[in-house]
Amino acid sequence: MSEQLTMQRAIQKLVNGEHLSRAEAQDVMRQIMSGEATGAQIGAAAIALRMKGETKDEIAGLAEVMRSLSNHVDSNQSGLLDTCGTGGSGISKFNISTASSLIASAAGIQVAKHGNRAMSGKSGSADVLEALGVNINISPQQAKECLEDVGICFMFAQLYHPSLKYAAAPRKEIGTRTIFNMLGPLTNPANADRQLLGLYDSSKTEIIAEVLHELGIKRALVVSSEDGLDEISISAPTKVAELKDGNVVTYRITPEELGLQRYPLDELLGGEPAYNARIIREIFDGTRKDGYREIVLANAGACIYLGGLAQSHREGVAVAAQMIDSGRAAQKLHQLIEKTGELTHVS
Repeated sequence: MSEQLTMQRAIQKLVNGEHLSRAEAQDVMRQIMSGEATGAQIGAAAIALRMKGETKDEIAGLAEVMRSLSNHVDSNQSGLLDTCGTGGSGISKFNISTASSLIASAAGIQVAKHGNRAMSGKSGSADVLEALGVNINISPQQAKECLEDVGICFMFAQLYHPSLKYAAAPRKEIGTRTIFNMLGPLTNPANADRQLLGLYDSSKTEIIAEVLHELGIKRALVVSSEDGLDEISISAPTKVAELKDGNVVTYRITPEELGLQRYPLDELLGGEPAYNARIIREIFDGTRKDGYREIVLANAGACIYLGGLAQSHREGVAVAAQMIDSGRAAQKLHQLIEKTGELTHVS
């Protein structure tokens, strides 16, 4: 058995532009998650990785250790969908993937949504769901119950990856996107095997799709828009790396191909959790029919396509619109609020 790569040696290699092997990346993550690595070392490694450019082996090795050390939701379900994105786009947008997950659930797709509080933005999925009235502090067993009863659950990352507490302060202090943004979406606690993963770095879409395949994901769309969103955009074309039947195919989609109108990006911005929660409620109750609705339809449509309920993105968009217009999306949100409200908070 080879000797463990120390954090100091790993940082040295990364600063010199050398790639880590998969096993070396695993060594690094074990030291981070065990508390052996100092905050300075965690920050230095994260920045050095980003500046060098993360490889498939590095991302997979880090993710594998993180997955092995996390808490799990024992759902035993296949066809579970997650919409966890990387964040880190630097654009203050509202919580598009969270709204999309509720619409997908309303359509009948089982959704195991994984997410956290904002690290570099103003409102993460945990923040906006809390503002909407969802109890996000539930145990893995309660999340399983919620998934079975409502068809959707939210898994608050802080409760599932306690060993990442050692990286929390360095991440906040750095205040910029790093490998940790990528790792969250790769470590779904319910082992969701379908995923819409928004990525801030369009050069990594194929690599992340290949990593998802190695981690056992059956179907995925890794999306990154040309205007810098980690979502499917309606302001510019979006690059998509689609994982299906073990193969990755890359293509571009435009708002027009989805049957949607283009809107300037500055008309789609979000803000604090309460503001974003109001946008989602207005979309769901039908009072908001502007670009906010359109961009949610683009991403919810992709979820419905991934879930096998549509043969194309455009068809998925049409189904998503039906879920809103029929009131089923609003009803699903109400069910999630009601169910989680019955569950005792966990600390």
